[in-house]
Amino acid sequence: MKNYLKYIGISACAMFLSCEPEFDNQVQENDIYVSGDADFSNFVSVGNSLTSGYADNALYIQGQENSFPNIMATKFELVGGGEFKQPMMEDNLGGLLLSGQQITENRLVLSVTSGSPAPAILAGTPQTEITNKLSGSFNNMGVPGAKSFHLAAPGYGNPAGITSGQANPYFARFASSESATVIEDAASQNPTFFSLWIGNNDILSFATSGGIGVDQAGNLDPSTYGSNDITDPNVFASVYNDLLNALNANASGGVVFNIPDVTNIPFFTTVPNNALALDAAQAQGLTGFFQAFAGIATQALIQQGVPAAQAQALAAQYAITFNEGPNRFLISVEPSQQNPFGFRQMTEEELLVLTIDQAALQNDGYGSVALTPEVMQVLGILQQGGTPTPQQAMLVLEAVNPIQDKDALDADEIMMVQTAKESFNATIEGLAQANGLAFVDVDELMKEVSSTGIVYESGVMTSTFVTGGAFSLDGVHLTPRGYAFIASEAIQSINETYGSTVPTVNIGNFGTVTFSDDVQ
Repeated sequence: MKNYLKYIGISACAMFLSCEPEFDNQVQENDIYVSGDADFSNFVSVGNSLTSGYADNALYIQGQENSFPNIMATKFELVGGGEFKQPMMEDNLGGLLLSGQQITENRLVLSVTSGSPAPAILAGTPQTEITNKLSGSFNNMGVPGAKSFHLAAPGYGNPAGITSGQANPYFARFASSESATVIEDAASQNPTFFSLWIGNNDILSFATSGGIGVDQAGNLDPSTYGSNDITDPNVFASVYNDLLNALNANASGGVVFNIPDVTNIPFFTTVPNNALALDAAQAQGLTGFFQAFAGIATQALIQQGVPAAQAQALAAQYAITFNEGPNRFLISVEPSQQNPFGFRQMTEEELLVLTIDQAALQNDGYGSVALTPEVMQVLGILQQGGTPTPQQAMLVLEAVNPIQDKDALDADEIMMVQTAKESFNATIEGLAQANGLAFVDVDELMKEVSSTGIVYESGVMTSTFVTGGAFSLDGVHLTPRGYAFIASEAIQSINETYGSTVPTVNIGNFGTVTFSDDVQ
């Protein structure tokens, strides 16, 4: 079993060279471009971490400067766009302090440890203190961690509610009052043009937690939801409609974004579920172990009162055959009458999370078997035709070490995610059409990024972890180049909808992932 970084194809430092953003098509004559039917003089952008510029598992200055709405606002300046204010962090570390205590991690950087590059937390003490409230209003109303219904929740920016999970530390920095809602603070600025990208976290937290939450379809009370639950589609539709009504009340127009398929992002596509690499002897040994397991399981079921034929049929599923080369890991499932011992081999479509313990996969038999000396002794007894004691037999049963729910998305969980995404996206596109708004199909765009890549002036951007250029080191959020791509697609949709001619973005002028960190 090898570390997942072997799969990202790192071969040369040149692949990680980045550059400072430069906006293309710089001109002096503002009348070359036109705003059409849109008024960009007061652009307000509402959303979650994807709107804020969050990257590398943190919010930091450089990421905020490369947020997609900030990139758009720079282009809007050519057609009458005004100042675009953001609630800037205090440094490029990205961690948050609450009364002097750090409550979020610093950003990730690419570090070389033992000759292999891997994401590592950047050392240092952050300077962003949540209780040091920012004053004024902000055009970028992106709040990392926010779900759709959070944007309309009073007190979501109250520092007193942070430790209990009732408030958001990022919004607490710049909320207009302790009882304010995100959407009220956004709408009170009377935007002439807006963007809304929300709903990702209504699904994403369930997925990135390995599906340990609950699909709340049918539950219309979001106050009862857990942090990793999927939002009910009717709750989402109602909230989303209210958000649009608030933003669109006095605006000339806006642009909305749908939700991408989270199973296409590097967080789920980097670690293969068939990375259990075995040589011929190891494959033979594991196959023999599970034949022994099936025999012991048969006897255990019979002792529990299961008829012998039925016990043998049930236990047969555990006589797994392993082959030389790659094999799929074992995954934990809920014990049932059909699967009484609660594990099976993963299927092709099932996914492992990026944050799975790599050392455990390599060294501890995580996803297969923890073969201790005691277990090997029992296997030796069986090979010699002996009968182990009940205690020895139990050692074999307990040696199976399947991947836990938090580290994987199984087929049922993937279906829950896909069903919610399709429902949410139907709501977003339908309301965009009903309100005459520009629409960006991020779902299709991200499928293209992950399948064929996006060709730009000087290369191709893909979703491959680290080297692809689209995604940052957390495997979920975008790089500056990825956010520039979203900004450019949004501008194109705006131009088509409102007859404007705002210039699009040369995404090659924006950086990706680098080995070195030049912002400490």
